[in-house]
Amino acid sequence: MKRVVVGLSGGVDSSVTAYLLREQGYEVIGMFMKNWHDDSVTISNECPWLDDSNDAMIVAQHLGIPFQAIDLSSEYKERIVDYMFAEYKAGRTPNPDILCNREIKFDIFLNTALKLGADYVATGHYVRKNEIEAGDRKVYRLLAGKDPNKDQSYFLCQLTQSQLSKALFPVGELLKPEVRAIAKKAGLATAEKKDSQGLCFIGKVHLPDFLQQRLETKKGNVVELSAASSVFQNGCTEDDLDHITRPYALSPESGKVVGEHNGAHYYTIGQRRGLNLGGFEKPLFVIGTDTGKNIIYTGMGEDHPGLYRKGLFIQLADEHWVREDLRMKSGESKKFMARIRYRQALESCTIHKKGNGLYVIFERPQRGITPGQFAAWYEGEELIGSGVIQ
Repeated sequence: MKRVVVGLSGGVDSSVTAYLLREQGYEVIGMFMKNWHDDSVTISNECPWLDDSNDAMIVAQHLGIPFQAIDLSSEYKERIVDYMFAEYKAGRTPNPDILCNREIKFDIFLNTALKLGADYVATGHYVRKNEIEAGDRKVYRLLAGKDPNKDQSYFLCQLTQSQLSKALFPVGELLKPEVRAIAKKAGLATAEKKDSQGLCFIGKVHLPDFLQQRLETKKGNVVELSAASSVFQNGCTEDDLDHITRPYALSPESGKVVGEHNGAHYYTIGQRRGLNLGGFEKPLFVIGTDTGKNIIYTGMGEDHPGLYRKGLFIQLADEHWVREDLRMKSGESKKFMARIRYRQALESCTIHKKGNGLYVIFERPQRGITPGQFAAWYEGEELIGSGVIQ
């Protein structure tokens, strides 16, 4: 009998994952990951880890499977939280959920499970996996979940072949209402539980409070740039990849000071809330930040050109291919569908592989391309690769 350790988060998806695997004849062990202790930044009544841990334990008892909680908070702090602070301080916007999957769930958690003699780990992600023969070896494919509203393949875009070989995703074949119906029929305590909106296994966190613990508030100028500014006049040719993917050269001289902020590292491109500046014809959006000079650049209106770019660049070191066998060679160009954030519809693009990395050029300009976030590219419903936006 194959043994599988399920990451029980206390939610309905992982509960149904454990139930389905038990029904399929696996020997199932439930494990809860405790990743965070600091209640000062958690909006506690929303989704404290204690409630989740209890719910996970109740589900395990109901299913008659062994259960244990493991404390990964020191690893989580080192690999996720410290990284987040460093990225925000440098003016980039990290994606902790993608990192949590790569560094915690499918690394530390997976290795813990393997030490318990597990053949697999399983999570409640809405993704699918299958295998094909490529040449003389097995290749694992990471596919979008069946439920188009819940597909979470983007969050797993940094997984490797060896991680995928040990992973099971039973709810990936189901729609969310089907998952809830199974939970109800099986009498699982989490059947009606609301989906959590928080950071991976932490709960709901108020990000400014979280960042203020380590990044000091520092008054600086908010500069507004007109849509007609010469900064946004794109005089480049379509084949000038460097030009298309380079962020706009924003400077205080090209705009006017319209207010103050508490620290450029608290803001991200495309952000509207939190500026607290009124009296404008249309809402202001963040179009750039300079954490060195502590300046935020803004533009007025949803259609401001500063919010849009045709392309992005991924450094060679940040390139990741889930399908190593499809890794592009220098000089190659290929069409893919890609997204630059979770829940974004896939967009047509061409990826150009050069010696220094990948240039991802979209057919249509994309809103809010943000350094530090991940771009992921697909062929049909298969996720092929991903990388950090430079």
